Amino acid sequence: MNSRLSSQRLTELSRNGAASEIAAQDISPPTRPSSTATASSSSGAALTAQPPQSRTPARESELRWSRRIVERALRKLGDPAIAVVLWNGQEVCTSAEPPAARLRFHDRAALWRVALDPRMQFGEMYSRGRLDVEGDMAQMLISLDRALMRIGRTDIGANRPLLFLRQLLHPNTAAQAKQDIHRHYDLGNDFYRLWLDQQMLYTCAYFAEPSMSLEEAQVAKMDHVARKLWLQPGETVIEAGCGWGALALHLARRYGVSVRAFNTSHEQIVFARARARAEGLHDRVEFVEEDWRNIRGRCDAFVSVGMLEHVRPPNYRRLGEVIHGCLKPNGRGLIHSIGRNRPQPMDPWIDRHIFPGAIPPSISQMMTIFESREFSLLDAENLRLHYALTLRHWLDRFEKSREQVLQMFDERFVRMWRQYLAGSLAAFEAGALQLFQVLFAPGANHQVPSTRRYQYETSLPPAPSWFAGGPDKVPAVATQPSSDENGQLPSDNGHCAQNANGQDANGQNTNSQNGHASRTPACNPATS
Repeated sequence: MNSRLSSQRLTELSRNGAASEIAAQDISPPTRPSSTATASSSSGAALTAQPPQSRTPARESELRWSRRIVERALRKLGDPAIAVVLWNGQEVCTSAEPPAARLRFHDRAALWRVALDPRMQFGEMYSRGRLDVEGDMAQMLISLDRALMRIGRTDIGANRPLLFLRQLLHPNTAAQAKQDIHRHYDLGNDFYRLWLDQQMLYTCAYFAEPSMSLEEAQVAKMDHVARKLWLQPGETVIEAGCGWGALALHLARRYGVSVRAFNTSHEQIVFARARARAEGLHDRVEFVEEDWRNIRGRCDAFVSVGMLEHVRPPNYRRLGEVIHGCLKPNGRGLIHSIGRNRPQPMDPWIDRHIFPGAIPPSISQMMTIFESREFSLLDAENLRLHYALTLRHWLDRFEKSREQVLQMFDERFVRMWRQYLAGSLAAFEAGALQLFQVLFAPGANHQVPSTRRYQYETSLPPAPSWFAGGPDKVPAVATQPSSDENGQLPSDNGHCAQNANGQDANGQNTNSQNGHASRTPACNPATS
């Protein structure tokens, strides 16, 4: 199918099916030429023939129909604790509970846009300032998502065939993937530094204790991954999708392994290489600016944290082939990914403005990776609520940095990213999104632990000393290559110590009566 036919077909599908059942089935506006609604095209064309009447008095008949639209929509959504305020100040709320927030529309056309295509137009209208959220936006979206979960309608307002077709037609080439990654991850290190943790990990943290700081929880996540992989000093690790390099450097520094880390984001690779030089780890960590399809070499452990969402299900079998080609017969692998309880297309607004080309998979879709080369599934864990808490930290830091973000970009960008972070928080909190960690190994590998105890009973070196100093005490890392004195991060100052489980100074077990194999994840005192 050529691009011209594809475009025509998408437009036709949009015209035939973009309207949600809220507007199309339950309500019809008065038959008047001046207010006849027309369907939205994929380019976001106006939904009404009549131009928006921003902040102008509406006729009584129009207000009656607008109130009816809102009342029917709220009931369809399960009566969430949300109040809707029309452009003349009238408020509509169908919930018996006090509203968590108020959604204020500034013109009638904005209301009709959202009613006809809520998945796309809510974000469009909010980012353009044609509707506002008064109160806690995250809590409002949580209330909405929970209401949808209760009635089993998480896809309400979504034209699923059209969304699947759009995403199916999105190219799966390495060149397109690099372009998609560039649009999101190369917005500038200074932007992400405002609201991520000190080591700039842009993936779910692991709150072993609810009182942990974001910095502590991100280190706990990296240790959780390392323990699951059963890493030993001297082993080799391949990481697919390394971000700003924190995990690769952590594994080399604290576990004594060598790492080859792959990423297509140029800004992230430059940052990671500079940090490796600053920490003196450049001889054990190699950052490769390359697509996952071109991963080469052999390894004892394969790890991918936060990349699978960008791989897309049609490529999962090929990813399984890549892993099979590099993982040794006695190797282990771990994939950490946002996911869903069943296959669903990506939210269209997120796909257009935030994460182009991304699709969070279901577990059944992920299994294509492992089944293609008969990998054995060893362990699967869902860290959904950990991601909700991670996003609370990110959103709080983003809001505190609003003025800096505004100076870097503009008001629309601020509103878009607020909605993205708050909406993601709500999706994880309500259960619409999941966070899967899947541990696997070649099917014939017998050198695997017999229980999960090793994941939680491991002695680790203390966290870096700069944690105690707070965010202001963390040395900065230059985004361009620099000498050691211009950006060196202090290395961990702790050493492995013998603990109650009988582990020696190298983290090795000195007894065998602990319910699993004799080797355990260890740090390397020479590199701590």
